[in-house]
Amino acid sequence: GTGGPPILLVHGFPRTSLMWREVAPRLAVDHSVIAVDLRAYGRSGTPESTTNHFPYSKRAMADELVKVMSALGHPTFTVIGHDRGGRVSYRMALDHPQAVARLAVLDVIPIIEAWNRSDARFAQTYWPWSLLSQQEPMPESYLLGAPHAVFGNPFGQGSFGIDILEEYASTFRNPARVHGICEEYRAAATIDVMHDRNDQLAGNQISCPTLHLWAAHGPMDTFYADEGGPIGIWRRWAPRVQGQAVAGGHFFPEENPNDTVTLIRQFLDSTSPVAGGRTLSRAEVRLTDID
Repeated sequence: GTGGPPILLVHGFPRTSLMWREVAPRLAVDHSVIAVDLRAYGRSGTPESTTNHFPYSKRAMADELVKVMSALGHPTFTVIGHDRGGRVSYRMALDHPQAVARLAVLDVIPIIEAWNRSDARFAQTYWPWSLLSQQEPMPESYLLGAPHAVFGNPFGQGSFGIDILEEYASTFRNPARVHGICEEYRAAATIDVMHDRNDQLAGNQISCPTLHLWAAHGPMDTFYADEGGPIGIWRRWAPRVQGQAVAGGHFFPEENPNDTVTLIRQFLDSTSPVAGGRTLSRAEVRLTDID
């Protein structure tokens, strides 16, 4: 859509911006919707990486997307991110509070929170974290050796035709792209954890209205019940968080766009944005946002 408040949509692994094909047109009726491919995915560039993986860190990708939105005439916007894109999105809200009016994160908790709770169940469920963060070239070889394999398991499965599958799989046939995808997972095991930890130690929190939607009966719904579920974990990072489970598996924006759009619209309608907001310190939040 060409008019209305801006929304940035950020996909996750192993998708591209194509995952929003049912969601974006419905939001675009009255919003300016921008759906991006993350670095290495789809049709985006594949910048050279570095030994500390910084070019594929959430911070680098968040910085780039804030610049992109600004160049498109949107210095302040709502960001909605799924999976890896959700991690780029919450990093954006922490690093650029003046740019992010609202944050929606779909089916993930912060990186450091996930690693801190990693156990056998985590390792077997979230296999890309451990496999794809291994030193090159092993994970690259696995992905390139069987580009379709990633779409035949719970982190890839979805109900789409061969044309959509081919578009997704094309990313995994390109060695430069596959390397970038693995570099992002290596960043998530190292430099991204450091960035999260620094925010934790400084007491930085996300001040804007935040939505977390997660897959009903999925890992988010079941792993963290004794901590108040994923909302209990998110509340430590984003005091203004709300959310609920959604039917449709990990890829519910693709599998269940009706409920996804309804819940996003409720969130957009019920929250006032904080343009020019700033990240609150934990002490300030404790005084003002006790609920």
